[in-house]
Amino acid sequence: MSALPSEPEIGAVVFDVLGTLVDEPAGIRAGIRELAPALDAPEVEQLLSLWQQHIDGEQRRIIDGIRPYLASDGLDLEAARLVADAAGVGDPAAVAALALSARRLSPWSDTVPGLARLAERFPLIGLSHASRTALLRLNAHAGLRWHQALSAEDARTYKPDPAVYQLAVTVSGLPPERLLMVAAHAWDLRGAQGLGMRTAYVARPVGDPPTSSDEFDLHAVDLADLADQLDEPGWKASNTGARQP
Repeated sequence: MSALPSEPEIGAVVFDVLGTLVDEPAGIRAGIRELAPALDAPEVEQLLSLWQQHIDGEQRRIIDGIRPYLASDGLDLEAARLVADAAGVGDPAAVAALALSARRLSPWSDTVPGLARLAERFPLIGLSHASRTALLRLNAHAGLRWHQALSAEDARTYKPDPAVYQLAVTVSGLPPERLLMVAAHAWDLRGAQGLGMRTAYVARPVGDPPTSSDEFDLHAVDLADLADQLDEPGWKASNTGARQP
């Protein structure tokens, strides 16, 4: 009796960017403080929540076909106007500067060395909600290095719409099961699973943790841990998330 076929080897690693590789809330928070220095910490957090709720809600409306596609630059400007109005700031230049804070995001301490290490073994693909222009500036500011960086703008929708993950499948020239999607957001990984991609959850303080019903192929505390797990000889990921030789 022949042995069951093993899982296919990983051909490329696909990374979510916002939250997974860069600290998005910290960048927006810094922009709010520059907009209105007199705000205290709780007020800043309230305005940050206002920003996040607007972005999340409008992206969902776009995915659901309720409003036409608008790139991240436009959504950021909308959010910046809402925040500025709530803070009592009416200067258009200050609003524009706040909107651009979404491009000035710092990487987590393990991000740059982790990407460099993984790039020695795998092609790396960034897959972000950020527009093409925003992604260029964000990558430059954070020092992110890719073999390919893809924007959801090319699919004119947002994750978890399958069309966004399909961008990575098309560019890589590989079947979905040979792509490993890495994210700090469980909802993002569920979307990737829906297209047949393999998944790795990386814990971040700003992410969306897995639930007890989630079954991801890998769980890592950071990119160094992820690289350690993928460096093991003959690593394969089973359908239930356990590693097998």
